Amino acid sequence: MSEPEIREAVTEADWEAVRAVRQRVFVEEQACPPEEEWDAHDAPEARGVTVHHLLAERDGRPVGCARWRLVRAPAGEATVKLERFAVVPEARGSGLGRALVARALADARAAGHRRFVLHAQIYVADLYASFGFRPVGRPFDEAGIEHVKMALEDR
Repeated sequence: MSEPEIREAVTEADWEAVRAVRQRVFVEEQACPPEEEWDAHDAPEARGVTVHHLLAERDGRPVGCARWRLVRAPAGEATVKLERFAVVPEARGSGLGRALVARALADARAAGHRRFVLHAQIYVADLYASFGFRPVGRPFDEAGIEHVKMALEDR
């Protein structure tokens, strides 16, 4: 098995691969309602402009995805929200989730960003903590799954 390739999803074929991974992981496996999974940040006019989708492929097959986008924090400072991290079952335990987080952070940092937030599913919060993310507030329900908000600020 080869190492996965992670790149920004830029073509319609890339987007369909991202969509297939999210459909399989979030909608089918985790029973996330489709109306909560798909949003304005998935619209063609947003992709690559206000939101950046990442696609991971191994041997030409989609195995993971993520996205990052700029949001405004309450104080008005620019913050990047990392979200929609998904790895198909057969690729879990291979370090792909870690590689997706590293790539999303690297891309956002290369674009000049230094403040990051995400909503971590509780069972993978330690993964994000290993990158320096810290919990903010109490756990909450999102799409029927317990999450915790986490934040990271580069100094």
